[in-house]
Amino acid sequence: MTVAFFSGKRRRAAAALGAVSAGLLVLSACDKPTPLATVTVGTDSVHTEATCYNDGKAIKESLIQACLNKKADKVVKVSMDDKVRFGVDPEIADHGWTLFIGGQQAEQEPYKKSYRTIPGNAFFSSQTGETTNKAQVSIVETNGKKLVGIWHFQLEKDS
Repeated sequence: MTVAFFSGKRRRAAAALGAVSAGLLVLSACDKPTPLATVTVGTDSVHTEATCYNDGKAIKESLIQACLNKKADKVVKVSMDDKVRFGVDPEIADHGWTLFIGGQQAEQEPYKKSYRTIPGNAFFSSQTGETTNKAQVSIVETNGKKLVGIWHFQLEKDS
């Protein structure tokens, strides 16, 4: 005579527990996503993960310029009279963030709030006064004097 070691109910419970354990193991192997940065113009919003991010630690000095020079994947159409709204996750705002335009720092002090608005016409004139049709804008998270994360957006003039 054979005796079942587990009843059908216990086998199902054990199988479910095994499936949940395997699922958690698979999820723990995934990389944690980087914080998001968002640009909103009118009703159009575009968000992206960081181009360069070292899990909240400083990016190596040797990598910073290459990160700032990477091309943006996300494009936002902006007219001269639009308001461009930038938003970052609260953890980015806690450290502080600043805007870079064309790879050059556009402001001296880091901003410590998670949301701000800038007029669209601020992005389409060069330092020589000439107008341009596009501008790469980078949101750069700082922690003191160290750069922690870089997010890129391409703003294109909408006629």
